[in-house]
Amino acid sequence: MMRPRIVAALLPLLALAACAGGPAGSSPSATPTASDAGFTPVTVDDCGTTVTVEQPPQRVVTIKSTSTEMMLALGLGDRLVGTAFADGPVPDAWADAAADVPVLSDKVPGQEALLEVEPDFVYAGWESNFSADGAGDRATLAGLGIQTYVSPAACKEKGYMPDPLTFDEVFGEIREVASFFGVQDRAEALVAEQQAQLDAVQKPAEPTTALWYSSGTDTPYVGAGIGSPQMVMDAAGLTNVFADVHDTWTSVSWEKVVEADPDVLVLVDATWNTAADKITMLESNPATRELTAVREHRYVTVPFPASEAGVRSASAVTSVAEQVAALGS
Repeated sequence: MMRPRIVAALLPLLALAACAGGPAGSSPSATPTASDAGFTPVTVDDCGTTVTVEQPPQRVVTIKSTSTEMMLALGLGDRLVGTAFADGPVPDAWADAAADVPVLSDKVPGQEALLEVEPDFVYAGWESNFSADGAGDRATLAGLGIQTYVSPAACKEKGYMPDPLTFDEVFGEIREVASFFGVQDRAEALVAEQQAQLDAVQKPAEPTTALWYSSGTDTPYVGAGIGSPQMVMDAAGLTNVFADVHDTWTSVSWEKVVEADPDVLVLVDATWNTAADKITMLESNPATRELTAVREHRYVTVPFPASEAGVRSASAVTSVAEQVAALGS
């Protein structure tokens, strides 16, 4: 079971400083708003690290697409002073808001690059983004007056790792991030919109098995039974052929894939390993070209940024279900 998350109101502040606790000499990227003035401080237990937000962050750096897109979906692009480690392009709906945000690095930014933009808050998609040889460990950044937050869906510690991940957890993150900025109304609107998307999904009329193929050639890396792939496939009405593996993703042999012979292949489309490249490999490899889904070209694609839990998860379900329906029976 996942450890319950803690969200607590602290004593109201007497005044709101112009800069939300950033390093000395920093200046905010956005003017504090009226909602900032009525802000209620928040404390959360994030992957085992206590995060206390006493004022809405003004200078935010995001690492990974999931965190960047969460900020944009909540209308908080004006708080971003840098992004890093994008897994793909930002969807068109948020492209304008992201256009002028500096990109600090194609991968995890080093601590020097991070500190140059004087953030007061760093929001990461993976726990591993915070390390001594990366952006800096969380304790060190806290000592510099920089709060840190990791997507709860990515927590790996026992008692914090979602088991299994559900849309309740995804929606909880939307609400939690919104609470840091005093925009809970935006979170509720976004959650309602995404729940409506999920409620409208048309699942296959007949049982349909699927393999979520993320990466790898000699050894495929696939969606297992408790992470984002399982959550999306469940909601789309697909039966994951590796649902019995108690992990988020896992490595398997092609022999096991052939033995499972799924009805549908969900292919993650990444710039470094495209869906087209996967199809070429599947159709040329003697071990896979006789799979039913390969022979019948029963392919479904998911952009890599939508393969990890976040604000694109609901739309990923809709897309997968629609693509499966288009394949026919």
